[in-house]
Amino acid sequence: MVEKNKLNQKLINSYLSVLCPLCSKHTNMITDQNSGELICTACGSVIIDNTETTRSGWTSSNIQELDFRDRTGAPTSLAKYDRGLSTVIGKIDKDASGRQIDLAMKSRVGRWRTWDARSQTNDSSKRNLQSAFIQLYTLKDLLGLPESAIEKIAYLYRKIQERKLIKGRTIKGALAVASYIACRELGIPRTLKEIARISNLKEKEIARIYRKVMFELDLKIPQVDALKEIIKIGNICGISERSKRRAIKMMMTVMKTEISAGKNPRGLAGAVLYLSCKEYDEEITQNKIAEIAGVTEVTLRHDLDIISELIKTFPSKTNT
Repeated sequence: MVEKNKLNQKLINSYLSVLCPLCSKHTNMITDQNSGELICTACGSVIIDNTETTRSGWTSSNIQELDFRDRTGAPTSLAKYDRGLSTVIGKIDKDASGRQIDLAMKSRVGRWRTWDARSQTNDSSKRNLQSAFIQLYTLKDLLGLPESAIEKIAYLYRKIQERKLIKGRTIKGALAVASYIACRELGIPRTLKEIARISNLKEKEIARIYRKVMFELDLKIPQVDALKEIIKIGNICGISERSKRRAIKMMMTVMKTEISAGKNPRGLAGAVLYLSCKEYDEEITQNKIAEIAGVTEVTLRHDLDIISELIKTFPSKTNT
């Protein structure tokens, strides 16, 4: 009976009604806390022999103490100056037995903490990364970038720093260039003009650093996706979904011809959007589309003339 009670204490029912892969029955699974095994209650088979726990393993009434004693920690990231791998001396003034340390030792540990904190950024390159990645997360919010883009930007910035390409240039400028390259590589529609405006830098300054970085790192950047530019420009201009779908079909036809070779994809995107709006009697000016697309009205009109010559090859709008 005692052994049975011990077994009941050892095993905790997780109340997960799942299909057992061995006996093919829907049943509850039992987790053995000591061994980490997941056991089927119907056939007694061990389904998983080592489950991973995400609990801290500590018990405390103090939330702050729990945070400092948590053994798992945050995931590693290139967007942290130490990659999230550094350790710090905790702020809990207790010894291994959980007893409060005396005042003399408390003072000594306090000095250790101070020197530990200073040693984290005693290198100028680490201080540079720390400052850069603080600015990076501000840029992330302003540009609306996903976490994957942040990791890519951090990787590129580290490469730029290793090659000493930011010597004599601002951290903000190097971050702006890394952001632009990352957006191009990941297919995120962000223009150099947008990044320059948000970074509060001149577009020419970013372009100058961009050319140097591209040459030194020998990067190959993919072409801007014109279809994504149609969606972006259309959303900003408030164009209907019907017109955007029509513009996408037009663009797909244009891309099959030689017209798109060497052309600015944003100019072509603006041109097909303007033509689709005219077909569906949506009021939109060339000036507005050109401004949102980041091209001149002359470029837009030139692309309109070229695409208009192919308008007869497009399927009728009644089929869209």
